[in-house]
Amino acid sequence: MVNYQHIKQEIGKMIDSKLWKVGQKLPSEYELAKYFNVSRETLRAAIKLLEQEGKLLVKHGTGTFVIKPLPVIPSRLEFLQSTGTMIKLAGLTEEDTRVMIGEVACAKEWADALHMEEGAGVVKLERIRYADGEAVAYSINVMPKQLVGDVFEGVDFSGSLFSFLEERCRIRIARADTELRVPLTNDPYVQRLQVDKVEETPVILMKQLHYDERNKEVLYSFDYLRNDVFSFWVRRERK
Repeated sequence: MVNYQHIKQEIGKMIDSKLWKVGQKLPSEYELAKYFNVSRETLRAAIKLLEQEGKLLVKHGTGTFVIKPLPVIPSRLEFLQSTGTMIKLAGLTEEDTRVMIGEVACAKEWADALHMEEGAGVVKLERIRYADGEAVAYSINVMPKQLVGDVFEGVDFSGSLFSFLEERCRIRIARADTELRVPLTNDPYVQRLQVDKVEETPVILMKQLHYDERNKEVLYSFDYLRNDVFSFWVRRERK
């Protein structure tokens, strides 16, 4: 059975191939549903997705029109990506150096975020991340010990933490709440990313609480990112 995702792809191809040009009105809902041999509900769902992507404009009572597509935004905050992935997407070579990994007592801020007892065991991972050999990020990751157990012991861990947790702990990071801050210049982690002794290198702090597919808190992270390397965008829409 044909679903709305397939219809959305087919209409998208027609737009990309200039079968319908910018400003042109699409055939009626009835005609399109008949052409694709689907229900009008399925067609509406496909049109809705294309409208959300900025490819179509639906004017109720008038029709549906092809519009100029929006430009692609790099590093969109709506998309959850690891630091390593962002480095690779920028066309740079990613490397990391582990500063520390081990069990520590859960601090109050971490406990409040992860909904666990202060002082309980957590596994803390700190790394310096490199792009083409230059330090561009300092990452701190905190995970409940009861979730990850001893999987990091005896392992020379590096690379993607997301992939490691999924493969070794069956924990799939599905979403995250993200807060962007400008940290103080005397923050010790900011200092570790300074490359110019004369002028301060700007740094953004990304604090994130990560959830699994069941919306359980599984990872609390602090990523200090050099703002001369990383930039983040949000596409806002008027409602």
